Amino acid sequence: QVQVVESGGGLVQAGGSLRLSCAASGIRFVINTMGWYRQAPGKQRELVATIPRGGTTNYGDSVKDRFTISRDNTKNTAYLQMNSLKPEDTAVYYCRADTSFQAYWGQGTQVTVSS
Repeated sequence: QVQVVESGGGLVQAGGSLRLSCAASGIRFVINTMGWYRQAPGKQRELVATIPRGGTTNYGDSVKDRFTISRDNTKNTAYLQMNSLKPEDTAVYYCRADTSFQAYWGQGTQVTVSS
């Protein structure tokens, strides 16, 4: 059974930090790219960061220089280190794992940044 499970969300004050984790399991094929996306109430889901299996990371403009994505291929796990958090970072954060054939999404983890 395929599972993509996010963890690490929560409530934090502005200026604080959180580290999200995403563990993918049960996926038969090689995971090429892992990524984080977020969706705030009333807004479309947007790219936060992606990391290919062996290549250059990519970040959304609003999180550059504050967030860092990394992954452990041996564990099929991705991480998102979020620093200098702002109230506008409040959203549900979703993990996505892409193979050559299909994209798998997690259920999301809530991040709330208070001012």
